[in-house]
Amino acid sequence: MNKPLVGALLAALLLGAGVAPAVAAEPAGSTSEVSAEAAPRTTYTAPDTVPAAKAVTFAGTVALSNCSGSVVRSPDAAPTDPALVLSNGHCMESGFPGPGEVVVDQRSSRTFTLLNASGSGVGTLRASKIAYGTMTDTDLSLYELTSTYRQIEDSYGIQALELETAHPTAGTAITVASGYWKRTYSCDIDGFVHQLKEGRWTWKDSVRYTPECRTIGGTSGSPVIDDATGKVVAVNNTGNESGQECTDNNPCEVDENGEVTVREGINYAQQTYNMVPCIGAGSKIDLTREGCALPKP
Repeated sequence: MNKPLVGALLAALLLGAGVAPAVAAEPAGSTSEVSAEAAPRTTYTAPDTVPAAKAVTFAGTVALSNCSGSVVRSPDAAPTDPALVLSNGHCMESGFPGPGEVVVDQRSSRTFTLLNASGSGVGTLRASKIAYGTMTDTDLSLYELTSTYRQIEDSYGIQALELETAHPTAGTAITVASGYWKRTYSCDIDGFVHQLKEGRWTWKDSVRYTPECRTIGGTSGSPVIDDATGKVVAVNNTGNESGQECTDNNPCEVDENGEVTVREGINYAQQTYNMVPCIGAGSKIDLTREGCALPKP
């Protein structure tokens, strides 16, 4: 999982460097720090008749104590609804939930640093509860805040990121925006994984990035944003660090026939369109709603 580890923090203390990522430093040019511009990508240049996508910024992203996240909303959310923060299940302060474990409506007073477009912290948001969290089939957490969407926009001029309602497609240009590191990673969706296995956990229909997205420890929970629409299509969660097979920090791919593939250095995310049917009136999580397929307690 892409989150800071004890060993990395110890290494940082020994080096006097503050906080170090959980994996080796990346090659230059693979990320952009506190920048509204996406990292360069070698692609076909669209004709002038096709509108250019807006550059993805940090507006609406948040920094957690150990991970990244974002303020998100469903398309039907009302301004007066309590806002939601999206991150990973393995980023919850209560620790990694076990296989089959689902957290619902668990009290929390966790705080999040809200970032503006340039990556500067502009305020602190507070949770009232973990509305939902799991590492079964997917790796996500949704915190309900004490602030509404309108209060956040009125106070900071920042709107929540909208969740996409449809399954993403391979070849889509994306940006992973990390509030923890204030860095962006730009690449494409390379494809989808039938089952992604890491240690004790199994995730379904995971997003696989092209190699340019070399996410690191602390990027866990970052929103994966469709460059063309600006909507959130996934939440960043892991990568194969050292080429091991199906071990912690070394997820493996398992296809429909049970064949295992290891892709060292490749990183992954969990889709978020399937969360939208589970968000009901008042932006409350309702696992009984029609179309909601998230794991239940």
